[in-house]
Amino acid sequence: MDDCIFCQIVDGDIPARVVYEDEDVLAFLDANPIAPGHTLVIPKTHYETLGDVPAEHANRLFAAIHSLTPVVEDAVDADASNIGFNNGAAAGQEVPHVHGHIVPRFEDDGGNPIHAVAGSPPNLGDDELDALADDIAAAADEPRD
Repeated sequence: MDDCIFCQIVDGDIPARVVYEDEDVLAFLDANPIAPGHTLVIPKTHYETLGDVPAEHANRLFAAIHSLTPVVEDAVDADASNIGFNNGAAAGQEVPHVHGHIVPRFEDDGGNPIHAVAGSPPNLGDDELDALADDIAAAADEPRD
């Protein structure tokens, strides 16, 4: 897409601090990092959300994240990392091109676990949790396009 900043980075029209590239995936340092070494990993093909990514490309994207995570941690001497996707505008996705974040974490960095991402947790009873689990499991068994 012509107006997608990540597509422009893939095309070389906008500079980035590229740390990894293969035929399908590009990884570069986040221009607005929340930690040293904060890295974005994107498919080179434009997909807006994770649900849009074909399984084959998703496998390659995750494989890159899997191999890059310890490399990024080692490069900045991190104690751990958070890996995440903001999937859609309501989840905070600012660039409508799928991108995974590798965020190095350090002891006493003041950060929070992934459970701190959303607001107040829902108050769900056992019946509601059972119904949700059943609905998700049934939908997961259905073929996707």
